[in-house]
Amino acid sequence: MDTTQRTEQQRSADRRRRELLEAADRVVLRDGPQASMNAIAAEAGITKPILYRHFGDKGGLYAALAKRHTDALLDSLRAALDAPADRRERVEATLDTYLAAIEARPQVYRFLMHPAEGSQSGDQGGDQGFDVGKHSAPLLRRMGEELATVIEERLDLGPGGQQLARVWGHGIVGMMHAAGDWWLGERPCSRAELVRSLADLLWGRLAAAGDKIGGPGF
Repeated sequence: MDTTQRTEQQRSADRRRRELLEAADRVVLRDGPQASMNAIAAEAGITKPILYRHFGDKGGLYAALAKRHTDALLDSLRAALDAPADRRERVEATLDTYLAAIEARPQVYRFLMHPAEGSQSGDQGGDQGFDVGKHSAPLLRRMGEELATVIEERLDLGPGGQQLARVWGHGIVGMMHAAGDWWLGERPCSRAELVRSLADLLWGRLAAAGDKIGGPGF
């Protein structure tokens, strides 16, 4: 098989995988954590064994969907951090970007962060015993590391800055996740009120830290 054939086969496989993920997205938007492999296969017009061939099991499909949505969210968060505004406004915009994303697609959020809610859906052959912590925790760790990198690149935190940036990155993501999860479930206040309150909590050390010389600024 020559290189051209291999490249075309890879493009075809990538295209098919993308089509299957789009079908899975449609089911998740409709069913949330109850989205089953059976329903996703039916939406894609294939049998479940073919779906397993592409993703292995529900964990493999979950990981692919998680990467797809986390990539998009991180792009949006980076855009908010790079917006031409003062630091406080960018902090609020970043918090609001995360909350707006989970508010806009709550079924996707629940599928990614609370998939165990659908573990009794009756779908056989791989959905039973789906481990929410095993699959959702890496998403939060990835976001924490990404934010830590941004903080380290942009803020002068002095000696031990790299470690402090990681503490802040994971701490901020944990705060956003916990507060957003609570807010999405109870809606005790407006999104704008939650953003302001969380920004107030963060603002002390963030306001005091100087921009790193030669960095893009925070």
